[in-house]
Amino acid sequence: MGWLQKLLRRRASEPTQGLVIEDAPNVERPSTAAVATPEADQLYTRLGGVSAIQGVIDDFLVNVSGDTRINHFFTDVNIPRLNTLLVQFVARATGGPEQYTGRYLRSAHVTRKITMTDFNALVDDLAKSLDKFKVPDREKNELLGLLAPLNKDVVSA
Repeated sequence: MGWLQKLLRRRASEPTQGLVIEDAPNVERPSTAAVATPEADQLYTRLGGVSAIQGVIDDFLVNVSGDTRINHFFTDVNIPRLNTLLVQFVARATGGPEQYTGRYLRSAHVTRKITMTDFNALVDDLAKSLDKFKVPDREKNELLGLLAPLNKDVVSA
């Protein structure tokens, strides 16, 4: 069993923590919205704020575009808009002041038929970017730990 599966199994038994999603108007809201914690706020600062998050997301999207396991999911996606939303999402998840203006994740992904294998490939691509930017293990694991439970809203197949 991989580290992500272990983390997901452990996280599934814990209360949800991390993120208040500020949805766009008239969009389905999450039923288990979490609240940003003081620890998450520190993570945003330790990561270097929005400019550092932007750099990682830029690199992450390059990784995804070259990843034949999952790049087919992005052929009809507005990549500049996705980039903006991912930066907002990660910044907000880590305690930053940015507001997430995208749709609720389940609504955005339900028709995509994403598997857990696909989700893990995406996480691999993010981990590569975090490693490239030499994000320390503590911050890397905290970030991945905040994002890992999102598989419940992204995986639909």
